[in-house]
Amino acid sequence: MRVVVAGAGIAGLALAHRLGTLGHDVVVLERAPAPRTAGYMVDFFGPGYDAAERMGLLPRLRELGYRVAEAAYVDRRGRRVAGLRFDRLARAVDGRLLSIMRPDLERALREDLPPGVELRHGARVVGVERHADHAVARLADGSAVPGDLLVGADGVHSAVRRLVFGDGHVRHLGFHTAAFTFDDPAVHELVRGRFCVTDTVGRQVGFYGLRDGRVAAFTVHRTSSPRLPRDPRAAVLETYGSLGWVVPRALARCPAEIYYDQVAQVELPRWTSGRVALVGDACGAVSLLAGQGASLGIAGAWVLAGHLDDPAGYERAWRPVVEDRQRVARSGARWFLPASPLRLHARRLAVRLSTLPGVDRVIATSLVGKPVTLG
Repeated sequence: MRVVVAGAGIAGLALAHRLGTLGHDVVVLERAPAPRTAGYMVDFFGPGYDAAERMGLLPRLRELGYRVAEAAYVDRRGRRVAGLRFDRLARAVDGRLLSIMRPDLERALREDLPPGVELRHGARVVGVERHADHAVARLADGSAVPGDLLVGADGVHSAVRRLVFGDGHVRHLGFHTAAFTFDDPAVHELVRGRFCVTDTVGRQVGFYGLRDGRVAAFTVHRTSSPRLPRDPRAAVLETYGSLGWVVPRALARCPAEIYYDQVAQVELPRWTSGRVALVGDACGAVSLLAGQGASLGIAGAWVLAGHLDDPAGYERAWRPVVEDRQRVARSGARWFLPASPLRLHARRLAVRLSTLPGVDRVIATSLVGKPVTLG
């Protein structure tokens, strides 16, 4: 079967990897001119970890991954006020957890693509033709790419979803987020081996040291508007500039080009239409609040690869898993970034209680979610 995949992110590359291994003819269309280098650290566990193991990717992921001791909340002077140790979360998933930068996860998938997979950068899908037995992706350069199946794996702002299923399926969760990297040896020394987050109301910044000496920064703040700013860097400087600790120092080193987006989920009545299907964030973004977007993207791709002759069967099997994680993320939004000092103190207390025997297991299990068995 010839499969056209729109999007060379985690879900798209995972699907191409699996289909290529199974002997299918795969073309991956990526609108970006080159692999993206911007992104943030993800905790990789759950069904995607199982799928990656079956795909033979775990050794490489472990090489590229990081050993993070804890997520530490710090005050305006950098003093630790609470922390969640990663080994406790790891125990809840039997040690099957690693922390890895999103670009490195994509890199591992891209490096291991089978020979039968063609990856085209700078290929933007602007039209979709649907026929009884195939679909055609129309590109901005005027060319056409036909396939027995067209899969939209092009993220929250999916062009394939918009062209086939229409607009209005993105649910804004009330946050904006950004990520960038910068060079600062002093800050790197402070945060190395930990994920350090400001213990603040309505907005927060997190830092972690990378192995090449750079520091990765992650920001999130509350906002009722899904509209993105014209100048993301200026918006980040304005929003977080008054926070203490090393935040002003980091913002002074913020590059011109950064990752910036709203925090959102994708919800639509169906994921498939004839010979067109959606996978990953394109159909079921859970948002960074759920902490499993990368894992669900890879696992969803694995499930779809097993249902090529019946894409609707893939949706029936996988939608309940995604919707469960979306519900968990929405219910936990008020604790992810507290909106008031009272909620901030309550979160701080909950994190401190997580060190108690038994309580740590309950909290870790709630973060992991229901067990998922891949077919």
